[in-house]
Amino acid sequence: MQTPMQISFAIPDEYGGMRLDRALAAYLPQHSRARLQKWIGEGRVSLDRGRCRARDIVRPAQQVYIDIEPDAETEPGRGEDTAAEDIPLEVIHADAAVIIINKPAGLVAHPAAGNPAGTLQNALLHHFPELRGLPRAGLLHRLDKDTTGLLAVARTLPAHTALTRQLQARRMGREYEAVARGVMTAGGTIDAPLGRHPRDRKRMTVRQGGKAARTHYRVTRRFAAHTHIRVTLESGRTHQIRAHFAHIRHSLVGDPVYGGRGKPPATVAAALAACLRAFPRQALHAARLELEHPESGRRMRWDAPLPEDMRGLLVALAQHQ
Repeated sequence: MQTPMQISFAIPDEYGGMRLDRALAAYLPQHSRARLQKWIGEGRVSLDRGRCRARDIVRPAQQVYIDIEPDAETEPGRGEDTAAEDIPLEVIHADAAVIIINKPAGLVAHPAAGNPAGTLQNALLHHFPELRGLPRAGLLHRLDKDTTGLLAVARTLPAHTALTRQLQARRMGREYEAVARGVMTAGGTIDAPLGRHPRDRKRMTVRQGGKAARTHYRVTRRFAAHTHIRVTLESGRTHQIRAHFAHIRHSLVGDPVYGGRGKPPATVAAALAACLRAFPRQALHAARLELEHPESGRRMRWDAPLPEDMRGLLVALAQHQ
């Protein structure tokens, strides 16, 4: 059984006048409102050290105390159903509050239908057993299975709360490198809402009524029929980069979902065409990660060089200009 943990915080000014459960859901976005209501009902939450109800109206500066006890049935990443597995990890940075991982291609972030084991979450529980007490073993955001690069992991519950709030407030900087089909004349912004495809639920698509999504990009280098780009996001929607660039007809090289048949242009040399057909995944890499350290408040940045397969792709493109 995991040891219960207590967190405490003062109600922010902007939450004054809200119901307690709504204020908690806004302050602790990593936990569902239903879970927070359950904790209130079980007496795990106190307001100024007194008993409280979900419908109580809170005032600014009131002190909230929450005793969080791991619950294998409701907390992703906890309990015996998520096994620790000895899977190698490239740890870029680790301190008492934050872990930074450089994820390889082929590694799923966490267990789900079709991927019950062999995931990054399983690996984290092996290398950092204390993460079992955190939602999704401390994982704050995801990368697609075949996208490489930097991921942040919280090592404590206060760090998880602080970093989740940074993500919600868009204060966590993330930059990606990608190789897209076609020659882009300049950088720009793709501002188009994303939602599930009406017929293929594994795909995202630009659609009316979707969630707001904005992608900024700039050109790093142009090739004969491709472009090396750097990308930043104002939102973090599922498959956002891949779906947005497919929408503007510049799908990423190797993307099996959004790239269509992926036939190389007729103008490229045979050797390059073979290289493009053989590229095993979407050419997308999370190259930079920047955040405010949850304990020191210091702004920190990490960079991960392009993986070997993308470096080889860029070399091949440069050789066949």
